[in-house]
Amino acid sequence: MRIDLHPTDTISGFKVRPGLFLTNGAQIVPGGVNFSVYSSGAKSCELVLYNSHEKEPFAVIPYPESYRIGSVFSMIVFDLDYENLEYGFRVDGDYDFHRGLAFDKNKCLLDPYAKIVSGRDVWGEEPDWNDKFQYRSKVALDDFDWEGDMPLKTPHNELIIYEAHVRGFTKDESSDVKFKGTYAGLCEKIPYLKELGINAIELLPIFEFDEFEGARDDGNGGKLMNYWGYSTVGFFAPKAGYAASGQYSMQVDELKNLIKELHQNGIKVILDVVFNHTAEGNENGPYISFKGLDNNLYYILTPDGWYYNFSGCGNTLNCNNPIVRNLILDCLRYWVGTYHVDGFRFDLAAILGRNQDGSPMANPPLLESLAADPILKDACLIAEAWDAGGLYLVGSFPAYGRWAEWNGKYRDDVRRFLKGEAGLAAAFAARVTGSEDIYNRFWRGDTASVNFITCHDGFTLYDLYAYNDKHNEANGWGGSDGGNDNHSWNCGWEGDYDLPEGVRFERHKMIKNAAAILLTSLGIPMILAGDEFGNTQYGNNNPYCQDNKISWLDWNDLDKNRDLFNFFKKMIAFRKAHPVLTRQSNGTPPGYPPVSVHGTDAWHFDSSSENRVVGIMFAGKTKDNKDDFIYIGVNAHWESHAVWLPALPLNMIWQVEVNTALGDNAVYDEAVELDSSAQFIIGARSVMVCTAKER
Repeated sequence: MRIDLHPTDTISGFKVRPGLFLTNGAQIVPGGVNFSVYSSGAKSCELVLYNSHEKEPFAVIPYPESYRIGSVFSMIVFDLDYENLEYGFRVDGDYDFHRGLAFDKNKCLLDPYAKIVSGRDVWGEEPDWNDKFQYRSKVALDDFDWEGDMPLKTPHNELIIYEAHVRGFTKDESSDVKFKGTYAGLCEKIPYLKELGINAIELLPIFEFDEFEGARDDGNGGKLMNYWGYSTVGFFAPKAGYAASGQYSMQVDELKNLIKELHQNGIKVILDVVFNHTAEGNENGPYISFKGLDNNLYYILTPDGWYYNFSGCGNTLNCNNPIVRNLILDCLRYWVGTYHVDGFRFDLAAILGRNQDGSPMANPPLLESLAADPILKDACLIAEAWDAGGLYLVGSFPAYGRWAEWNGKYRDDVRRFLKGEAGLAAAFAARVTGSEDIYNRFWRGDTASVNFITCHDGFTLYDLYAYNDKHNEANGWGGSDGGNDNHSWNCGWEGDYDLPEGVRFERHKMIKNAAAILLTSLGIPMILAGDEFGNTQYGNNNPYCQDNKISWLDWNDLDKNRDLFNFFKKMIAFRKAHPVLTRQSNGTPPGYPPVSVHGTDAWHFDSSSENRVVGIMFAGKTKDNKDDFIYIGVNAHWESHAVWLPALPLNMIWQVEVNTALGDNAVYDEAVELDSSAQFIIGARSVMVCTAKER
């Protein structure tokens, strides 16, 4: 055995030696465990060791001064039962609020690099509130058999993203899975995802968070929870409460198995990550980790020590401090290298471009480092390009040729046009054809825009056409929370009570309109889970606290609204079959531009404020190098309109594949040929999709 793996000292009855100073967190080494932690302002540090779930530690081991190099404390402790071990740190230093110093030697702190966090092992199980150390660090084993799996190589422009909440996806009894609301339950639904045709799933936050944060009674015998999880406790640890095996600390393997199974079915995994703030809140928030290690380093503070709140959640992580920047890089590398994750969506990503004083930066080092990192080279990097401090960077996010963005302008313009608002025809056409007025293709490439009409934040697609107003009373804020700019239309009937059949028909048509447009637009489409079968949140556009039927998918709707599912399935397959829609077409037919915009007359677009009819033609090549034409006709008016389709080469003729005006029969079993010498009638508030075929 190498001499440097032998203990050199005995402290508090434990054999120890100076540790691996270049290794963060806890790492198993031959004979022991290495514990390293960084604190620039600490005067001293103690390692606190617990047996699992016990209140009192079985050992407190102070780090000798010789076990500290610079600002890093590191020690190897030998002969530990690391599978039954929980640990934390006590750090001593100055307390001076106005200098941002918050050291408290009586607080036991979570390791910011903890690979497992215990304390919330079973979702909704009430913790012992008298326990002063609520979140415990644990050591993770790295013995999972990946069987050759690696992150998938699916090109970004082929992605069809499906945004889902791990718990809400299968928690309802109707999901018919064994392990409801868990990674394992989601794994059971992979055949469904494969049938639908999506090839990437974007999971709402799965980093360890506390569902009891801000929990309160709902007034009806239930409890409002931190359901969405946008408040991170541990950046390196998967949420134990999302694992059927979390009570046995097996969440690591359960999540890895889910990712492996998704990969085997051709589905990428994208994680929604929250680096803009932490669960420690403001001056009145708890000590969990960063406050007690280096409060004035990890958070952006005012000159007199208060927390800047660009996140709207109490604090703002100091992302462009070199130490914090390295932690974020280490975290994302870890999830790609250890969990084979394929990409990340960054919540309130504009904060990642703020300086240490809170001001926006022209060249943020964190964003540049992420774009250039070798481990993250193939990973999707998707920014929510705004924050709660008023910084809105859609189209101008520092991208470095790598970053994509949630295109909030796509959402708003498409919603408003489909609703029938005036003056939106030109903006709508720009969104469908790639938003090149926002994203310069030379600098941003073809995949800068992630197109979406709905996401977790706001109305579902069904509710978008079932409610004129939000109905958030159940959230406990008197209906004041949630956005008011929904651009929704209830089709003449608020909600579902005593729903007339004609209103149902209109709603399904509007949902299909939205799906047809989303899945034929240039850019990366994103679908909200459940939209494909008419999932409702009963008009709640901000169910962040609703761990109940409001947020859980009701799989009974799949049978009730089978026509919607079949339509989404058809449009996803249609997108995959036509390379021109993913900008992968090898050339264009002679004499035709790759993209053209039309009105009721071919080649004549009406940009006047009252126009509500838009035709868009894509021209390219099929996978077997034949000429390929697609025409999308959109009528957002409440009256029918006659249109002339663009003339095709003499050997080709138009055929209709989709016509949402036909309701449940919107998808033709066999495409219907059109008479090229006649006009085509687009029904009121409907969409048609045409392709060209050889005569």
